[in-house]
Amino acid sequence: MPSKSGTTVQRKVHSVITINIDKAKTIAHDKRREARSAEFAPLDIKATIPSEATAAEAARQAVREKYATMQIAIDAATTTDEIKAAMP
Repeated sequence: MPSKSGTTVQRKVHSVITINIDKAKTIAHDKRREARSAEFAPLDIKATIPSEATAAEAARQAVREKYATMQIAIDAATTTDEIKAAMP
């Protein structure tokens, strides 16, 4: 808003942002699933190669465990900071 001298005066507006924690968790789970799929992609291919299948399955299990732990942390989160901390 211009003042009498012609300069612009800015007003600070205080607003409160309300975050829907359930929606935040849903978004986090979607991102978790995308990251998990990306990690699984090369292992899915290796799992079909007989000489690499055993090692690939062990690596796939490690990925499953990593993302299961992440899922539990997201579900237990009560704040956005806890959700962020659980993400990859």
